[in-house]
Amino acid sequence: MVRLFGTDGVRGVANVDLTAELALGLSAAAVGVLTEHRPPGSGRPTVVVGRDTRPSGEFLEAAVVAGLASAGADVLRIGVVPTPTVAHAVISSGADLGVMLSASHNPMPDNGIKLFAAGGQKLPDEIEDEIAERLAAPVPNRPTGAAIGRVRDDQALVEGYARFLLAAVPAALTGLRVVVDCAQGAAYTLAPRVLRDAGADVVALHADGDGTRINDGCGATHLQALQAAVLEHGADVGIAHDGDADRCLAVDANGEIVDGDQILALSALGLREHGELTDDTVVVTVMSNLGFHHAMRDAGINVVATPVGDRYVLEAMRERGLALGGEQSGHVLFLQHATTGDGLLTALQVLGRMAETQRPLAELAKVMTRLPQVLVNVSGVDRSKVSTSPELAAAVAAAAAELGDDGRVLLRPSGTEPLVRVMVEAPTGEQAQAVATRLAAIVRDALG
Repeated sequence: MVRLFGTDGVRGVANVDLTAELALGLSAAAVGVLTEHRPPGSGRPTVVVGRDTRPSGEFLEAAVVAGLASAGADVLRIGVVPTPTVAHAVISSGADLGVMLSASHNPMPDNGIKLFAAGGQKLPDEIEDEIAERLAAPVPNRPTGAAIGRVRDDQALVEGYARFLLAAVPAALTGLRVVVDCAQGAAYTLAPRVLRDAGADVVALHADGDGTRINDGCGATHLQALQAAVLEHGADVGIAHDGDADRCLAVDANGEIVDGDQILALSALGLREHGELTDDTVVVTVMSNLGFHHAMRDAGINVVATPVGDRYVLEAMRERGLALGGEQSGHVLFLQHATTGDGLLTALQVLGRMAETQRPLAELAKVMTRLPQVLVNVSGVDRSKVSTSPELAAAVAAAAAELGDDGRVLLRPSGTEPLVRVMVEAPTGEQAQAVATRLAAIVRDALG
């Protein structure tokens, strides 16, 4: 049976996979499960609801709110906000649940429902499975009369989030010219405003809030427009968010991309300098560039690697009580400040580091040298045999021996598609491409 919840909530094409009926039923089921897990006499639960700019978010929000209130929950609606705003609002309001409607970096026709537990944490898998089971069960008797949930808008929660962001800035951003690409998404008003309040001179890009163009040739997944704008405006730095602003990538004054690995590297050094890098350790995924590992090794900082996915990074950080972790894609977690990846917080930490050191981003990012990385997706193969094929094991071992400490090989089955991903890093792009192409051919022969 296919699991309803993926690695980041329930996601699909709005009005096809993700319908109003599903949104309503899922929300009511979540309240039912939530009520069972709350102590007796706790009163009725409170739920925070936010969304991004997608047109489908309007009808899905209406369905979610209806489902929550019909199941007896009070709803605090906070409108178009970044995903981390919902997590923060759950904490600041003492709410029992948070619901964010967004498909993050996905194209406009998609949408999703992401749930946060009390304390702003992602729901555990077992609770998600309980909600899915409740959704499939017969509909229970609904509350009536005064027991029905109430709905109200609460912009004070958004203002509280903005104040939290400003309080976390390491140094005033006075004198920094920043171009911020809001991806026509959830941060289109909040990101430029907070940056200005922190002292920066801000040029806002793709900040019209036109949800029909969310992530369309803009934002963290399409950096070309930001690179051009940084050069055009003579900016010190460019910041790119995705549709729900839980990601942050950057562009330096020369128009060069600074990815999540580089952001993590410069942040790790900054936190350690301030005595805030717990156990001198940072958490990344197995896809993190080998150049990051080399830089951390040279700096005497430990690295913990997890499977791909920010939820695995977060789990490892919580288990070890660590302060910093993230992904190459720009999901960065500062657990001393927030419970989830937060693109606006990440941007402010990077800009604050520039301000306090009076060093340009290009210089700060030089702490690591990115090795050329080639990723080849091999489709139409049996991904389940990746770990058991002796032919593949021998080929990977031979490639690893060829590259030595200057390169890396990673084969992993996709978690969602019938394909195997071949990733190779090497001192030159030509060598990385040659090794990746050779391994991809072996994968096709061995697993085809």
